[in-house]
Amino acid sequence: MPRGGPDASCLDRLLETDRLEYLDRDSGDPGVASRKRSVIRALELTGDWFGNHEKFAHIALDEVAEVPDPRILELGAGHGGLSAKLLEMHPTAHVTVTDVEPQSVAAIKAGPLGSDERATVAVVDATDIDSADGSFDLAVFALSFHHLPPAAAARVIAEGTRVAHKLVIVDLPRPPAPLHLIRLATMLPLAPFIPFVHDGVISSLRSYSPSALRALAAEAGPDVTVELRGGLLTPQVAVVARPRG
Repeated sequence: MPRGGPDASCLDRLLETDRLEYLDRDSGDPGVASRKRSVIRALELTGDWFGNHEKFAHIALDEVAEVPDPRILELGAGHGGLSAKLLEMHPTAHVTVTDVEPQSVAAIKAGPLGSDERATVAVVDATDIDSADGSFDLAVFALSFHHLPPAAAARVIAEGTRVAHKLVIVDLPRPPAPLHLIRLATMLPLAPFIPFVHDGVISSLRSYSPSALRALAAEAGPDVTVELRGGLLTPQVAVVARPRG
């Protein structure tokens, strides 16, 4: 399925890539490992500077506002900034902080979250979560969903809505193709020199449209519902759930 959805235009279908971001590459090469660390650090800093961690934490916590002691699973945590903010903003929440990259998990464990009694840090593949049905009140996947190809993305939706009552996906918006071209044109000149911009270009080309998210939710299960908010100039938010017996 195209990243722009089943009915994506020809131009939109051209604005895709299978090229890997530095974040997706094997860290065995010292040069790649250095660029990867640079991107993770930039994501952490921009999250602090622009208040993204706090904004995303508010989005997540609004979904469990009626739960006294929410159990929250963060998928694709990267640097763990969102989980740290969730714990700061909710005094009785317990957060399970996960990422598929062992190096990222090791770095999180070595930081404040590793010693926080309300945090559990673990390596977890979001497409195959080793937890029982309904183990969490909420799962959240922020700024990482676009890394997944469509088949894996549908599996994450299926798994996230299995282990948690709701799955909140916060990710880059995919603008209409003409605006997308303008956005890419402003970024491309810097992409060869700045790893964060390099990954930003690829992220933009791999972002999912609202119609694509609906199609992925339908593929995850006939009973999966999705509520979409934001997009274009703000992060795209999808609240995905399935009925509980």
